Amino acid sequence: MWLSIADREIGNGGQAVTRDYETHKKFQAVIRRIISDRHDRPSLVSDIACSVGADILQGIRPPGADINSVELARTFKTSRTPTREGLLLLEKEGLVEILPRRRPRAAAPTMADIAELYEVRATIMMAIAADVARKVDTAGLERLRETVTKLRHALGDPEAYFWAGVEFHERIAEISANRTMQRFLNSLILRTLRLRRLSIRQPGRMDRSLEDHARLFRAIEEGDAELAKALVYSNLSGAFKSIKPLLEREAEAGTLTRDV
Repeated sequence: MWLSIADREIGNGGQAVTRDYETHKKFQAVIRRIISDRHDRPSLVSDIACSVGADILQGIRPPGADINSVELARTFKTSRTPTREGLLLLEKEGLVEILPRRRPRAAAPTMADIAELYEVRATIMMAIAADVARKVDTAGLERLRETVTKLRHALGDPEAYFWAGVEFHERIAEISANRTMQRFLNSLILRTLRLRRLSIRQPGRMDRSLEDHARLFRAIEEGDAELAKALVYSNLSGAFKSIKPLLEREAEAGTLTRDV
């Protein structure tokens, strides 16, 4: 297993970041799935992209942090070419910014960028949820019921709850089987995972989220497409509102800008 440069405790403003290896492995798995679906690259390039991307999603490389491609090449015992290719993959997925004559860096989206991401994700998820409400079968309902149970059991544990929520929305997308909408949704997944993880850690957010997810499941179970759409919007709107103060603090710290 490749070790990430983040094992050296890279932190924001010189502060060490506690590394959760299980979380890091899960982020790598999500990145690998997205990359394999959308890009055909050698395994070493994918390994580099997955490792650096997981560092970014876990917050080990905070928004705007420089990424030293020479040090990465040394860590992975390779030339700079696979390293550059791995970073280019992450640039396409919105996790890395590569500017002329500057080091690559972890993407630092503006407040306007983030608001747009949530708006687009809400539009796609509303369509998917309505589609599922109209056509879900008994097996699909059982799979969703199991994930709602996981959410309930994870209440109070932000990390477990976050991953249960990721699974819930993956199940909905799979049941929809609308490959066009899935491709659009996949294009947003890596751009929003860090934000979704931050959101669920905000005070009171887990309780509200669980209520929204349970109501969404009931709407799907009852075949109420319009209510399903409204509940998706409510959930994502609440998620954005919960992290907006945190994003504003990041803007004050210089890791996020307020506007384009």
